[in-house]
Amino acid sequence: MTRDQALAELTAPGGPFAIVDEEVQGQVLPVFRDRLPHLRALCEVARRRGDERTFLVSGERRFGFESFVATANGLGAALRERFGIERGDRVAVLAQNSAEWCLTVFATVNAGAILVGLNGWWKADEILYGLRDCGARLLVADRRRLDRVAHLLDRCPELEGVVVTDADPGEFPLPASLRRARAADLLAEPAAEPPDVPIDEDDPAIILYTSGTTGRPKGAISTHRNIIAGLQVASLNAKANAMAAGRAKGGPSRRSLVVSLFTSPLFHVSGCHGTLISGLLNGMTLVLIEGRITAEKCLAAMERERVTLWATVPTLVWRVCESGLAGRYDLSSVRRVIFGGSPAGNQLQRLVQETFPNVTSGAGTNNYGLTETSGVIASLPAEEAERKPGTVGRPLPTVSVRIAEDGEVLVRGAMVTPGYWGNPQATAEAIRDGWFHTGDIGRLDEDGYLTITDRKKDVIIRGGENIYCVEIEQRLLEHPEILDAAVIGVPHPELGEEVKAIVQVGPGHGLDEAAVQEWVRETLADFKVPAYVELTQDALPRNATGKLLKAELRAAYGAAPAAR
Repeated sequence: MTRDQALAELTAPGGPFAIVDEEVQGQVLPVFRDRLPHLRALCEVARRRGDERTFLVSGERRFGFESFVATANGLGAALRERFGIERGDRVAVLAQNSAEWCLTVFATVNAGAILVGLNGWWKADEILYGLRDCGARLLVADRRRLDRVAHLLDRCPELEGVVVTDADPGEFPLPASLRRARAADLLAEPAAEPPDVPIDEDDPAIILYTSGTTGRPKGAISTHRNIIAGLQVASLNAKANAMAAGRAKGGPSRRSLVVSLFTSPLFHVSGCHGTLISGLLNGMTLVLIEGRITAEKCLAAMERERVTLWATVPTLVWRVCESGLAGRYDLSSVRRVIFGGSPAGNQLQRLVQETFPNVTSGAGTNNYGLTETSGVIASLPAEEAERKPGTVGRPLPTVSVRIAEDGEVLVRGAMVTPGYWGNPQATAEAIRDGWFHTGDIGRLDEDGYLTITDRKKDVIIRGGENIYCVEIEQRLLEHPEILDAAVIGVPHPELGEEVKAIVQVGPGHGLDEAAVQEWVRETLADFKVPAYVELTQDALPRNATGKLLKAELRAAYGAAPAAR
């Protein structure tokens, strides 16, 4: 059976993924006939699995499916009782990956409130912006990140409380007006039953921030419908691939338990939607790496927990494969390595196969998706990688993709965001006539395979993080000795791209590369700090309207400096 035959069988009128047309927010879209109405229903499905198998491993703690859901329900009840969290309220999380982060997701969305994932690498100014932008009533934070903003939280007038995941709130200079609690105290009383609060499919469930072309991040909304549609699309794709691979060997594929290494940040769609929520729905065991992620931690967890699947960004795969540590560990359990979020080539495929002895040829699957699409919208199966090199595969069922006249990739489907929180202008620019404008330039070939060729947006993708150049340029131009500035991406073998700043200065300036980097680092996250700075007294090329001519700048300055 081919993959196309498997998809046809699964999506047929009597199939488990039958597709029908329904009206969604004013437009008729293909949707799955049988679907969960909201994320709370997903938790009920998971709860029935009981605790015979582990759902989440986080350090020394282990949660079965039933105990995880009950603990999340208890936390949700505590948030309502202690902080008055109600349907539609925003609960922001600012922390490293942890069990508390995971539990807060479901404690929030099961009550009809909205979970907001703040980037854990942000600096104080960026964090305050995010809290004010979403109007968070409650902040859940860990010690390290709360230290950055505790003394500044009186600048967030809608914030009413703080929960600390790994410390006592009394250790921080919090404004007296804020209620506070230790997460451990709120997790003490699990509850079997979820809250009895109405939830509509199109209610916002999660807001994740994506960098903006105007210099400030935008809060992309994922509704309950968006997330569940994205999960079902991914499940259908995985099922079709398994059916095709299994029957090609002369029989049905064997369903095996999946143990997934969890390394994607929860403030990214790949971590929150694609790993945490997907894992709960599909009965996976998730092995969470706490704290700073290193090659040694990843390899040790793979051996200890007998990990079978690792889905992450190419950058981390590079680091693990090139660490020289793999030979010390038993990695025979690993069967699949899936990466997406930044460019990856054949060399990485070869490294994966050399590092993991039981990962088959081509098992490094390439996916294409965005925060605004609640995850993957196109996928290139392993068996098609050689036949369609350079593509990201075909759009998945229920996803519509077309190419605009200027080459921009447009997407429509039930998984596409309704817009950006509190930003009607950005929403109107991104979603026109029901189509989401991705900002990527691409083409569809005669077989329907999508190739991404360029970016319409001025964005750098560094290790899976989207970095909009204008945000860094604006910061550079605030320096009194900088006359003009431009930021471009330059090639990097591990990260995909690295940030480079071209800075125009006047005679007698006192700047060097380190000073420029420190200026950016004061207010922006470290991953946005230019790795390379080129100082020049020449005027930067601009057109008649004053727009930087990035093509000329890339031609003149686009080569990465030699390794230092």
